[in-house]
Amino acid sequence: MKKLNVGMIGGGFMGKAHSLAYAAMPMFFWPAPAIPHRHTLVDISEEIAKDAAAKLGFENYSTDWRDLVNNPEIDVIDIVTPNNTHAEIAIAAAKAGKHVICEKPLALGAEEAKTMLDAVTAAGVKHMVAFNYRRTPAVALAKQYIEEGRIGKILNFRGTYLQDWSADPNSPLSWRFQKKVAGSGALGDIGTHVVDFARYLVGEITDVNALAKTWIPERPIQTGGVDKLGTVKSNDDAPKGVVDVDDEFMTMIKFENGAVGSIEATRNAWGRNNFLTFEIHGEKGSIYFNYERRDELQVCFADDPSDAKGFRTVYTGPSTPYGEALWPIPALGIGYGETKIIETHDFFKSIVEDTDVSPNFKDGYRIELIADAILESAERGEWVSLEKVPSAVK
Repeated sequence: MKKLNVGMIGGGFMGKAHSLAYAAMPMFFWPAPAIPHRHTLVDISEEIAKDAAAKLGFENYSTDWRDLVNNPEIDVIDIVTPNNTHAEIAIAAAKAGKHVICEKPLALGAEEAKTMLDAVTAAGVKHMVAFNYRRTPAVALAKQYIEEGRIGKILNFRGTYLQDWSADPNSPLSWRFQKKVAGSGALGDIGTHVVDFARYLVGEITDVNALAKTWIPERPIQTGGVDKLGTVKSNDDAPKGVVDVDDEFMTMIKFENGAVGSIEATRNAWGRNNFLTFEIHGEKGSIYFNYERRDELQVCFADDPSDAKGFRTVYTGPSTPYGEALWPIPALGIGYGETKIIETHDFFKSIVEDTDVSPNFKDGYRIELIADAILESAERGEWVSLEKVPSAVK
């Protein structure tokens, strides 16, 4: 069976998630399209890289991503670093002939994302953006119902992503609050997942009308090289740094196929942990999903008998998308790790079989165009229509 050597840049939270997927993918999808070999991990210091490599099962470690990219033994470059480093690494990897998987959002904005798309296209390598939530079986089941016409023509999409990890003003100044590193705030960090859902399930977004707010203008400067997110609180008298990205946004949207909808995301919603949802209304029914209840899809069909009409729960399992490779009992429990395992399988399959995979850098670029339009609309206070882009990136 073919083996593909993986070089991963970044050994933090997302590095753990990706490493778990590399280890477990052949156990779930057997025979696997290829065996991921955790070859080399790169991080910012020798101590951190050595520790992460040991913890995450990598054979080697390094502090120089350029050496990794140019290593002829490496087949796949996995980018799990802050957003401002994605473009340089991905472009260099593509020029070196490596297949590239990159965490979301793809770039700091559409212009930068386009340079990444151009690089992987010119090199002819496989490329993927890690919007893994769409690989939740219940989300794939919603896609199946829509394609089968079960809810008819789609009229409306409503999507949310609500979290509370940054609602405390004493949570530290993560790089996610700094525009030069993150590009945007709640929009790029979590809102783009909802944009991906909307495009995946309904169709292309053409127009947006948005509001954006920064509720906490400064936060305590964190110490050390490890990003602490909202897990550690600082004292009130700790030195503060400026927050220059959005804490929250909401936007109305129009789709190319005539549907309308809304997207809302915030990291300041007390009581919401990972409240990623969508509700889709069609002429013949409705679908509702909440990621905090990952095994469930709520459905209502117009032709249900009148004495049984209303939302009912479908539990994902062996008979639903990806089910044969996962667990043998419906509702046994799908976790974050399983979505990454499926993502890894689909990416490696595309490499071995020389097929396209989605979401790829084309999708990542289009999502960045939409995100830029949302920020522009919030600044201008009016509808913004996305400029027409080549059909190859739709």
